[in-house]
Amino acid sequence: MHNLKELKIWSKSIELATKVYEVVSLFPSEEKFGLSSQIKRSVISIASNIAEGAGRNSGNEFIHFLGIANGSSFELQTQIIIAQNLKLLKVEQAEQLCSQIIEIQKMIFGFLNKLKNDNK
Repeated sequence: MHNLKELKIWSKSIELATKVYEVVSLFPSEEKFGLSSQIKRSVISIASNIAEGAGRNSGNEFIHFLGIANGSSFELQTQIIIAQNLKLLKVEQAEQLCSQIIEIQKMIFGFLNKLKNDNK
């Protein structure tokens, strides 16, 4: 079991979720149950799956939940690009969010490799 507050990857995913919620709150009301809802679910899934994996008793379980978090990060990246294409986000906002997402993806990849090597 890992201490969440010591996991940089979890802290970064919380920062991303906070930023995404701030930005999405500015979307038009007609997007409340559409793209903004999807974006919120994806970003929450990243942090939540990291947390759930950290709370599990084995490295293999943590690996499983990190994989889910990684998939959610790619969903989120796609949704941010769609929001930009629909002019719901400015280019600069989308680029900043995508940069944060890519940083988290790299961290997940590195952590996955570490856990896989530890489990050998």
